[in-house]
Amino acid sequence: MSVHLHWFLPTGGDGRTLVDRHAYTDGGIRRDRITPVSGVRAPDIEYLAQIAKAAEQLGFEAVLTPTGTWCEDAWLTTVALTQVTERLKFLVAFRPGVISPVLAAQMAATYQRISRGRLLLNVVTGGDSTEQRRFGDHLDHDRRYARTDEFLQVVRGVWGGKPFDFQGEHYQVEGGLTALPPDPLPQIFFGGSSAAAGPVAARNVDVYLTWGEPPEEVKQKIDWIRGLAEKEGRTVRFGIRLHTISRDSSKEAWATADRLLNDLDPATVAAAQQALGKSESVGQQRMLALHGGSRDKLEISPNLWAGVGLVRGGAGTALVGSHAEVADRIEEYHSLGIEHFVLSGYPHLEEAYWFGEGVRPELAARGLLDAGPAPLDGVPAANGRPASAPGGAPLLIAGGR
Repeated sequence: MSVHLHWFLPTGGDGRTLVDRHAYTDGGIRRDRITPVSGVRAPDIEYLAQIAKAAEQLGFEAVLTPTGTWCEDAWLTTVALTQVTERLKFLVAFRPGVISPVLAAQMAATYQRISRGRLLLNVVTGGDSTEQRRFGDHLDHDRRYARTDEFLQVVRGVWGGKPFDFQGEHYQVEGGLTALPPDPLPQIFFGGSSAAAGPVAARNVDVYLTWGEPPEEVKQKIDWIRGLAEKEGRTVRFGIRLHTISRDSSKEAWATADRLLNDLDPATVAAAQQALGKSESVGQQRMLALHGGSRDKLEISPNLWAGVGLVRGGAGTALVGSHAEVADRIEEYHSLGIEHFVLSGYPHLEEAYWFGEGVRPELAARGLLDAGPAPLDGVPAANGRPASAPGGAPLLIAGGR
């Protein structure tokens, strides 16, 4: 089992300073910020193309694109980026319940033809009722997962190439059909830590994603989902969502984390924790429990830092250390059964280079990467430092998933 490396596409904004959904009153979609924030980069297509091209050049397999109020639309943005990349795949996040499953199946089929087979799907059921209601969805937490279960059954059914009927609580389909099924069928990624989420993963998905918890807790999740999948007669693969702060030395990496932490004032942390505490997501509550809103003891496991989650929803932990130390932690998670690593860092352009030129060679030397296409030729880093990475620039965190 090889390691699959993926990066993140910040369609809600990026930067070297505190970047989250509050950085712009419009969520970062427009170029003109109403609330001035230093060092913030709007998610225009030119900047996103830079990140996508860098990810491809550095040998990442795919980029994850989030979904939600504060992001550009994932389908439209990524299909545009397929036209400026050659082999990079796009892990497109979408929400069941706000789109017909038959239409979603058709969209995926069209995307596969346009991109020549570069679509992966990330199913986001949603753990925030306020966010869901913005899209006209009024189901409660557990019923949303029940609907996701039916949604994925319909999607897979209509990919079969012949009329498909389905009668469920949430969907009734008669003769559902995708005239030209996608080839290959997109892999389906999915995350959820609640009791309602586990059976959905076991029955329907290819890759179960978890946020970055300590290894012993990740192992418990893997054992849980694996056991449920075995009862369904299926095999599920596993992935993890993490940030990274990787530098030439451990000291440099932790200094970056410290600068990030020192920039956060108590009022900002308290406001973020209050908002995140209202989430119905069990995964989000697990992220909050890792630090309890406190700046003390944020290294919750060797090289696993929970400081990101003080102000960011969703993935709240980062691998921090030298390139070799970050590779050690990836190897440790891999030994538990983690195959897909969906990574990010701020700013996403610079951090892609830090990881791609620092950690990726370490993983390759350990035989953890496929002997597939090597990173595209590019300008080598000077003195081990990515040419685009400003020396000593602080990393700060962003909202989104």
